[in-house]
Amino acid sequence: MSDTIAAIATGAQVAAIGIIRLSGPRSLPLMDALFRPSAGGHMSDYPDRKLVYGGLYTASGDLLDLCLCTISRGPRSYTGEDTAELQCHGSPVMLRAALEELFQLGARQAGPGEFTKRAFLNGRMELSSAEAVVDLIDAETVESARNAAGQLSGAIGSKVEGIYSDLADISSHYHAVLDYPDEDIEDFELRNYEDTLTGALAQLHALLATFDRGKFMNSGIPAVLAGRPNAGKSSLLNALLGYDRAIVTEVPGTTRDTIEERLRLGSLLLRLTDTAGIRETEDRVEQLGVQRSRAALSQAALVIAVVDGNAPFTAEDREVIAAAEAAEHGVVVLTKRDLNEAGPLPETRLPLVRVSSVTGEGLADLEQAISVLFPLPPVPAGEILTNTRQADAIHRAVVSMEAALDAMRQGMTPDIVLTETEGAMSALGELSGRTVREDVTNRIFQRFCVGK
Repeated sequence: MSDTIAAIATGAQVAAIGIIRLSGPRSLPLMDALFRPSAGGHMSDYPDRKLVYGGLYTASGDLLDLCLCTISRGPRSYTGEDTAELQCHGSPVMLRAALEELFQLGARQAGPGEFTKRAFLNGRMELSSAEAVVDLIDAETVESARNAAGQLSGAIGSKVEGIYSDLADISSHYHAVLDYPDEDIEDFELRNYEDTLTGALAQLHALLATFDRGKFMNSGIPAVLAGRPNAGKSSLLNALLGYDRAIVTEVPGTTRDTIEERLRLGSLLLRLTDTAGIRETEDRVEQLGVQRSRAALSQAALVIAVVDGNAPFTAEDREVIAAAEAAEHGVVVLTKRDLNEAGPLPETRLPLVRVSSVTGEGLADLEQAISVLFPLPPVPAGEILTNTRQADAIHRAVVSMEAALDAMRQGMTPDIVLTETEGAMSALGELSGRTVREDVTNRIFQRFCVGK
């Protein structure tokens, strides 16, 4: 990392502020070459993290912008290297011109996530914290943002580090006795460490258990609106979105294909799919839509069974409710609450909510009913596991820890137990980045945007 990288860290659209970032050994010389503080002197004369007002010029002396500049010398910077940041007016043309000047003087274009990757490689943050950066940027709910911020501050890393340290103590004691038999080292007795292993395993189980809810925080809960034709599915989708996304008519079978939208429902993020009405039909196109509806039902974590609350209950309604009851989570919605009720309520063990997509009555009740199905784990923000890669690493650590304890309780030799323990350490090291491969590291940071 002997080169200096630069990138526009803000969007490509016109905005009030545009930011250019640099990191690397030439960051300060480049600012001395192009930025002239209004108070005089060179930018490298100023202290770290001080905003300095001045002019941004081309190498030939033409003024590009009047802006602010700040520098941070390594290793006390975001990347651990010398860094600089220009806070300019948000003209995409001017920002690009300034970037080109930096390239002409020896900087190069930063790749996606390269600033944060350098922070990780320079020991400024662990890999789990680095991954939280993009989760914080992409967060679509307050809860998701809070959890990502907690992970960015090292909540998961510190918890895993404590477990890793305990396992390292066991391994180092064993190898010290083995390698230095003549030294005055306390005898290694596996039974002395059973409580340590049991406690570490319990902590890993607790952390892994949060992934059942956490996996939906960033990607959204896959949810399906299912019902027979004209039950009110598309109207309900439009009401929840707040605009007309799906075509609504009185003609049965209007929705022929699945429609997916992301929406916030209280503290939850849903990937909500409106499906074709489920019924027997001779229409070939509608048959394909019904097939896709049934496929969507089989993959959903939440099935919202939509029943026309102003029409007699049918066998097709019963099929939809049965699908919701068979799903991981389900709720029954009786639509058209603003009209007269018809017939008794359907029998179901699921929460049942009556709504009107026209007046909005009952939508708050639906939000509450769904929120109860997906409660947040009772842990501090930042300790909810949301990352599939991290969950896989912890799962492998759990498997190794369970094997270690089983071997210990069966009276096997210490080397067998320690082999499994060190396997758990290797898996946990992937969270901090201790044992992660370079190709995996590159793939992780490819998720980032340029300038982060």
